[in-house]
Amino acid sequence: MNHLLCGLAANPALPPELVDRLIGVADDDIAEALAAREDLGCAQVLALVSRVPGYEVRLVYEGRLTEADIDPVTRPDAALALLGEGGGDPRWAHLLAGDPDRARREKLAACPRLPPDAVEALLADTDVGVVAELALCAGRDVTVRLVAHPHTEVRRSVAANEATPPVLLAALLTGAGLPAARRCLVCDQEEVAFAHDRACPRSDCDLPPGAFCDGSHESAVHAIQEAALRNPATPAEAAAGFVDHPSALLRWALAARPDLTSEVSARLVADPLPGVRAEVAANPAVGGTLLRALSGDPSQHVRRAVAHHPDVPLDALVHVAGNTRIGPTLLPRIAAASPAEVEELARSSNPAARMLLAQRRDLPARIRDALAADADAKVVKSLATDPNLVEGQLRAMVDRHGRRVVAKVAANPSTPAALLVENTRHGKTARKALREVARHRRATATALLACLEDEQGRVRAAGHPALPPPVLLELLDDADWQVVEAAAGNPSLPRAAMEDLINRLSPEPGSASTRS
Repeated sequence: MNHLLCGLAANPALPPELVDRLIGVADDDIAEALAAREDLGCAQVLALVSRVPGYEVRLVYEGRLTEADIDPVTRPDAALALLGEGGGDPRWAHLLAGDPDRARREKLAACPRLPPDAVEALLADTDVGVVAELALCAGRDVTVRLVAHPHTEVRRSVAANEATPPVLLAALLTGAGLPAARRCLVCDQEEVAFAHDRACPRSDCDLPPGAFCDGSHESAVHAIQEAALRNPATPAEAAAGFVDHPSALLRWALAARPDLTSEVSARLVADPLPGVRAEVAANPAVGGTLLRALSGDPSQHVRRAVAHHPDVPLDALVHVAGNTRIGPTLLPRIAAASPAEVEELARSSNPAARMLLAQRRDLPARIRDALAADADAKVVKSLATDPNLVEGQLRAMVDRHGRRVVAKVAANPSTPAALLVENTRHGKTARKALREVARHRRATATALLACLEDEQGRVRAAGHPALPPPVLLELLDDADWQVVEAAAGNPSLPRAAMEDLINRLSPEPGSASTRS
């Protein structure tokens, strides 16, 4: 990989004529950076996909290749991408339904609004994966035709499709009223009874870990049930019958359903598996009583899910915050707190309550100012990125709490340039501050030079437009490829340097460097 050219390809200040030069020599890595440019013209887009065809799909998704630019015969993947976005010529679908590449036929089967002739062709496909993909994405009329398909993979797709009629989804859960499936992925490939080793060493094996079949397709039937339980169109009363199922995966799928009754929720709260209880704790159907019970769960994973629930009682949330790592985020319950609750949290003697509140960026000035002067560093750290803070408050935070808050102050978009420079002087233990300063829009050359001493800060500083050009040119020869790429992508890189790099690394045909 040529990191200099990759960096140049991403440089927003690269002139159009130099972009053309790079398109003419692009490999996969350079093309990836070029494809991300927002300033590519239509001719440049077409030139790029002609040079490196693999990027045409991405450019379709970004709306830069249209139906007029695509021939489905020469660019079938681009045609499939456009059909997948609901565009393109419907006649393409019939053509692509006969593509010899199974993967393309599968992608076609996932496209919306397929014409009837293409649907019929895909239904008759000899590859079960193609039919299964159609069953996953097609409308009600197709799922009704495929619910009794002899292969379990097709049935699993029908079970996951929300267009499938509820009565059929209930039947797929139990198998009642449906003929038994005759094939699954295991007995397609192995002599039954066969159990697939979860640590299978075969590189060409595509069986799911733990797949098992003794003729009744056990693991495949389990997968069908899981798909149906995760389908919101499956009747709640049918799903509720799995609350005590011996399979933890099926109970886990049930716990995520938005239509849980209070009785089923209460039984899942007592589930022995923390993952099931965490799924219940994250479920919007669960109310305050059960969330309060889960706030004392021994699993931090469960308690964290409680903290993120929008309906958790405020006192339970504060309790969870005191003994659970939640991270620097504004929780939904805090964001929705009423003015009276905001006052209550601000006056709380529990620093965890004040820390949660300090994540809000719409606090009344009086409360915000009180939190900025809080004696607890965790509270101040939570508030320090608030752009409404003024320089005096930011300086006071650093003076009082030092390295514990300096990185957050450096990340505040309102921090003035002079304070950013001061934030770089807290030694090697404040490396996070250097990394924040290195990408701050107000960082000056002085601050950025200090950031070069940190490994990650060096990479970020190399791409900052305020870095002095002489330093920037030196970084083009840095030992770290990430620094080199960032420096080459810096919009402050002189045009002469850009031209020199391209002439040196990708000379035009017939130039002196190519003749030597």
